Amino acid sequence: METQQIKETIEMISEENLDIRTITMGISLLDCVTGDLQTTADKVYAKIMAKAANLVPVADAISDEYGIPIVNKRISVTPVSLLAGADQNLDFRPIAQAMDRAAKDLGVDLIGGYAALVQNGSTPAETALMKSLPEVLDTTERVCASVNIGSTRSGLNMNAVKLMGTVVKEVAMRKPQNAMKLVVFCNAVEDNPFMAGAFWGISEGDVAINTGVSGPGVVERAIAAKPAASFEEICETIKQTAFKVSRMGQFVGKVAADRLDVPFNIVDLSLAPTPAKGDSVAQILETMGLSHVGTPGTTAALALLNDAVKKGGIMAAERVGGLSGAFIPVSEDANMITAAAKGQISLEKLEAMTAVCSVGLDMVAVPGDTPDATISGMIADEAAIGMINNKTTAVRVIPVPGKQVGDTVEFGGIFGTAPIMAINDGDAQQFINRGGRIPAPIHSFKN
Repeated sequence: METQQIKETIEMISEENLDIRTITMGISLLDCVTGDLQTTADKVYAKIMAKAANLVPVADAISDEYGIPIVNKRISVTPVSLLAGADQNLDFRPIAQAMDRAAKDLGVDLIGGYAALVQNGSTPAETALMKSLPEVLDTTERVCASVNIGSTRSGLNMNAVKLMGTVVKEVAMRKPQNAMKLVVFCNAVEDNPFMAGAFWGISEGDVAINTGVSGPGVVERAIAAKPAASFEEICETIKQTAFKVSRMGQFVGKVAADRLDVPFNIVDLSLAPTPAKGDSVAQILETMGLSHVGTPGTTAALALLNDAVKKGGIMAAERVGGLSGAFIPVSEDANMITAAAKGQISLEKLEAMTAVCSVGLDMVAVPGDTPDATISGMIADEAAIGMINNKTTAVRVIPVPGKQVGDTVEFGGIFGTAPIMAINDGDAQQFINRGGRIPAPIHSFKN
């Protein structure tokens, strides 16, 4: 890096909340399958401990040596439903406990991969894993889960959509915070380093390092410095800023991979906000000239931001992957929290924004008495956007027991505060109960 770039990076870290949001080690568990889930769980623990033994010390050393904050150290593993082998018991709880114990013993923040891929249909193992989610997420601390219920190539598995509406409700009824650890995807990617949806895909190698960068504050300040700029100038400013941020992510990832003696895989360019002041994606959109996020023009502004971030970041890294764009989690973005609390943004507007951003309806709190079928309908709507537009979409919704519209729920830390958002009171039960699948769109048939 040139002297001026180093100086600019130091300023971004000290003044604009720039950080490496996560270093995530992906670990394949396919060689742990034994045919007996308890024995498999023992091998899972042993392999995670062996491969990730130095992950936290190395990340901390890099952070101290270069002065670059590394906020989270995480692990993603092979989707657990694939580890059943010939075991007829299909009790995945021992594996979840092994994952949780390994995460605690290693000092990593979260471990993802308690997952099932059911876009084409569900095996008995995958169904058992989905039904185990309420108990597993209630009895572990650091395990994160995901279920992929659809894809552009496969269509939507509406039987799984129906089941996951019930599962999400049951997860949140035990403890609302548990639902923060569960994501329902369409078009899930195999190398996502961000939680709660990270898992290590079956096409990935045995072990590798991924990094996820952030920097909403850096982008916001760059735009604020040019209040009269045209859209072309704003795009160029975002691209240049994303280049610098992504360059830092690649540098840290490659250093970590070298020191851990494992391959470096990808940089995820996603702008990931926090509730901290000046670390907001919504604030970027407002700095472009919107009075508040949710104002007409919000979706267009987000589309501009997302595309420019990708264009700038992709030139800075050897391999870009994950989700790469802009996250809009309601409870984790200070300006988004304010807009939701004031009723300035609705679920319907959020859904429209997800057509052009990284993921979907994320960290959205709704009344605790929301029907299961309504949650399934939200999942189906979001998945349909992903399926038709050939992009990743997801739902991380939290029905909060005893809370109604106008209330708030405190999650704390980077998870922030979630205003309870109003939800359409229509009845989707007859639609959801039809079962079967929504076929893949015509443009999916490409070879």
